[in-house]
Amino acid sequence: MKRLYYLSPSIDSAEQVSNDLHEKGITDWNFHIVSRDEAGLYSHHLHSASLLYRTDVVRFVERGLIAGGILGILFTMPLAYIETFTFNVWLAITFFCVLFGSWAGFVGGISQENYKIQSFHEQISQGQYLIMVDVHKQHEELIRCVMAIRHPEAIVQGKSSVFTNPFASEDFKLQTVEP
Repeated sequence: MKRLYYLSPSIDSAEQVSNDLHEKGITDWNFHIVSRDEAGLYSHHLHSASLLYRTDVVRFVERGLIAGGILGILFTMPLAYIETFTFNVWLAITFFCVLFGSWAGFVGGISQENYKIQSFHEQISQGQYLIMVDVHKQHEELIRCVMAIRHPEAIVQGKSSVFTNPFASEDFKLQTVEP
């Protein structure tokens, strides 16, 4: 699946986009709006982006899981040679390191803006609405055509994968698309 990013100037425009995309089969699970006006989104019955889409929790937890797993293995390797430690103790220590790493990642990620929407911070703070639409590859062109014809005010910003890359750099750039 691909995620298409659009900037809309008003909540009325975002609502019209939502209605048109729902007509084309896009459900609320595949449609998210980031805005500074959360109350407006709620009053217009628009699907606001959840904490997982607005923050970097997922990416940091993935990093924490990887770092915790490596740390757990590195810490328990020397213990494997001590006969008093059984496999269960080795496994418990590794599990604790993975759990601690994921918790540390959660704490770090909750305070960071999502790396994919970081470049839209200024536009969102100025009152624009970032619309993220998740589409299957075979429907991408249809959705882009619908948006271009029916909503020229919603400007396409790019596209990316719906999956989070724990190793993505902080200066992540969206793939450009032709309007």
